[in-house]
Amino acid sequence: MKGRVFFIGLFLTFAAELAILVLFIPNQTEGAQDTVAVNEVVQTVQRDWDSLGAHINETGFDYVVLGADGTVLYRTRPGLSESVNAAIAHKDTILDVEADGTPVGKLIITNDDVRMLRSEKQAIIFAVAAAMILQIGICVGYFCYLRRMMVRPFRKLERFAQRVAGGNLDIPLEMDRHNLFGAFTESFDLMRAELKKARLAEAKANAAKTELVAKLSHDIKTPVASIKAASEVGAALAVDDKGRENYRQIIQKADQINTLVTDLFSATLEELHELSVTPSDLESGEVRALLENADYLHRAALPDIPDCVLLADKLRLQQVFDNLFSNSYKYAGTEIAVATGMEDGFLTICVEDRGGGVPGAELPHLKEKFKRGSTAGGIEGAGLGLYISDYCMKEMGGRLVLENGASGLKAVVWIAQSRRI
Repeated sequence: MKGRVFFIGLFLTFAAELAILVLFIPNQTEGAQDTVAVNEVVQTVQRDWDSLGAHINETGFDYVVLGADGTVLYRTRPGLSESVNAAIAHKDTILDVEADGTPVGKLIITNDDVRMLRSEKQAIIFAVAAAMILQIGICVGYFCYLRRMMVRPFRKLERFAQRVAGGNLDIPLEMDRHNLFGAFTESFDLMRAELKKARLAEAKANAAKTELVAKLSHDIKTPVASIKAASEVGAALAVDDKGRENYRQIIQKADQINTLVTDLFSATLEELHELSVTPSDLESGEVRALLENADYLHRAALPDIPDCVLLADKLRLQQVFDNLFSNSYKYAGTEIAVATGMEDGFLTICVEDRGGGVPGAELPHLKEKFKRGSTAGGIEGAGLGLYISDYCMKEMGGRLVLENGASGLKAVVWIAQSRRI
């Protein structure tokens, strides 16, 4: 519907311009003067020849009356041709004034074609310029409409898809129900929500598996330890070498079982190490855009980023910032302070909320897998965000430092500078 209105408006504008060209282009040929009115001028001048000082112009013409010697005897207004040569150059009408059949002077009737042509041209230029401005306004308006209603939503979808591909399912896709793609974007956000539910269910299953492995490890290690202890006593009390050798084999197998159980438990902690991180050169100016994308609730005043070239994976760095801002939104719900700096070949990005922080004893464990602070309460979460963020920063040659700031939890992201020359 909007597109139809645009094209109708554009067509009407072109039609108006065409009408102006057809109706208002002046005729370039000289217009013929009214001979009756010209004769009337001649008759009134000849009638009042002896008293031109009292002569009154009773027509719409401008004219000049010259004597036989070329002197000006009468003019309707200043600025007219006052000689025969000037009148010829101006293409004015020149007539003889007679008295008793004898020429006594000249009547010069001004040609108004040039003035009228100029006036009509000005009117045409104004009308065409107004139509062109209207046409440009319609085009610019429609361009802005397309940009707001189509280009921006698709760019949002592009950034949203990059986040989903990077594993960040916490940030919702902002919807505009008045947008042409409102229902389309809503479907994408529903997909994100369902993926998040599946991810949380998977994380809970993994956590349950880890707990099960830990419990089984403990349950298995306890009787194995008892077997090993009894075997050591038996070996000490054995009366012959054969008996002691049998006990030593039992002890050896118990140690082997204990090692295998430990390896099984450790393997569950290495699953996330399959996450791909590919650092490359990144202009520091792009970091601000990553922060703006992460702060989708606009709770932070973002500072300027120092100019430098960084070594980072743009997608994973976005994931790190997303996790930090998402945690602040969920657990603190306050304004966020962001600061930047340069130190020892690193760009530092400090993100601090005003939520009061976490107990000091819990700080070292927040970056562990499936670990959450006691302040999390019943808020939904899997305890993987900071673990993944810390892993990504290490893979990029940087680090993530957590500490309690003056008013809340402070996370400092250390991004290594590129060593290229």
